[in-house]
Amino acid sequence: MPETQGSHGVPGILDRILQTKRKEVEALLPQEGSLRKRAGDAPPCRDLALALDRGGYVAVMAEVKRRSPGAGSIRPDLVPSRWARAYEGAGAVAISVLTDSQYFGGSLNDLREVRSAVDLPVFRKDFVLHRVQLLEARSAGADGVLLIARILSDEALGSLHAEAESLGLTPMVEVHDRDEVGRALQVGSRLLGVNNRNLQTFTTSLDLTLDLLSVIPTDVVVVSESGIRTPSEVDRLGAAGVQGILVGETILRAKDPGSAVAELVGRRRVARRDG
Repeated sequence: MPETQGSHGVPGILDRILQTKRKEVEALLPQEGSLRKRAGDAPPCRDLALALDRGGYVAVMAEVKRRSPGAGSIRPDLVPSRWARAYEGAGAVAISVLTDSQYFGGSLNDLREVRSAVDLPVFRKDFVLHRVQLLEARSAGADGVLLIARILSDEALGSLHAEAESLGLTPMVEVHDRDEVGRALQVGSRLLGVNNRNLQTFTTSLDLTLDLLSVIPTDVVVVSESGIRTPSEVDRLGAAGVQGILVGETILRAKDPGSAVAELVGRRRVARRDG
């Protein structure tokens, strides 16, 4: 298995999640051959990066999840297909699906259900440590997949990024500091997700995205993740040239998640400039 960064500097809950993922990978390995065949038979991928680069508007990727370790229960009654259609109707350009079961209450069946319900690109959000998880994602119909720089060594990040692209998946590398931005760019990432949540304190700040923009080339698509709640915050990101946002808890806790998405859609953005 490609090595992760280890537990140094990794908060307790993330370390526990990674321990669980390693066990899941070990259980999956005997199925690698059959998963590769099913991945080859999957329908063509929808272009996630293209969907997120919406010209003069901030693109909204809306999330499907039931709970999280930090927030607890969020939307236990969630029906993935119904929520995905509401998001699509409200103007979201892609759907992110949490597929972790133990900590987030999700599954690959959620992803399959969403993929069959909408015409938008569908993104698997999970803790990917091994290529067998990419095969699993592709065989379930995923169009894109999350790679978290913090939990992967340079070698693992590079090999998983290349493998994802070879399968037709769009990899989005999640970063939280300048070092991780550099590592993501080194492996050729053209789509970065900036996680505004500090995994040590679980506080969020949009200032992180705004700070990291200065070291990200303008031809790389940037998605700001976590802590985005209001149209004015989307406007702030758009004024800095951020191409997209990923929103979960805010819309999932809303009485009408579709209407909550609609409030964030159509916000203007400027083109980023080098320097």
